[in-house]
Order: sequence, then C-alpha cells, then structure tokens
Amino acid sequence: MVEEERPGREELVELYTAVGWSAYTDDPDTLEEAVRNSTRVVTARYGDQLLGLARVISDGASIAYLQDVLVRPELQREGVGRSLVLAALEPFAHVRQKVLLTDDEPRQRAFYESLGYTEIRDHGDGTLRAFVRIDGAAPDMSEQT
Repeated sequence: MVEEERPGREELVELYTAVGWSAYTDDPDTLEEAVRNSTRVVTARYGDQLLGLARVISDGASIAYLQDVLVRPELQREGVGRSLVLAALEPFAHVRQKVLLTDDEPRQRAFYESLGYTEIRDHGDGTLRAFVRIDGAAPDMSEQT
C-alpha cells in the first residue's frame, strides 16, 4: 500500500543502505532532514516493513523535482516503483515540468521512459540543456587554462 508519510531515521538508513545509496547513509542527519523537508514523501509498506519510498521537491506551480525513488532490490520490477512515482506526483498533475536526475543505466532509462520521461537531449528540437552542480565533487580542471 502506498501512502504519504515520512519514515524515521532508522528506517530511512536501512532502506537507502539496501539499495546501495551510501552517499545518503554516510550522513543520517542530512538524510533525515532532506526527507523531512521534501514537499511530498510517499512510501510502500508490507505490514511494518518499509519496501520503498519516493519524494518530490516542488514550488507547486512551475516545477516538480522527483528526487528519490527507492525500492528494495528483491521487489524491483514488480510495479512498486511505478506506484510510488504516480502517487508522489499525483498532486503535481497541473505542474508542467517534472524533472529528475538518475544513474546512466538502461534499466533506469527504460523505467522513466515508461512513465513518460525523456532525456533532455532527446526532447523537442534539442534546444534545451540541463546542468548540475554537485558541491564537494572535484571539478575536472584538465581543460581549463
């Protein structure tokens, strides 16, 4: 069953660890704060066990950013992720732009394309460009003079 809720720190760390997202679990305080401050968080549970989570950050008018979609590995490709994404984005149906950042893996691409997403480079006439800045990551200075 998918419902809106914000799980506690222990459950979050356990779920994020299960999917191998150690960049989040290395700092549980930040993970808990990020989830708490998200615009919308939905979870999937079986009894008391947290099976998956999706969260959205949005201004509610022009953009909704699908931040995380996690499903326990043993339940992936069973429809849980799709249900989470649809439930997470439901209140933002009127919002034109829905964006996300994900790994460069064929399974992720197929999953998000099945939900109507396209890579920015494949959208329209190719005039859009997306950028990301990840603080703490070492910049590649090899091409700068």
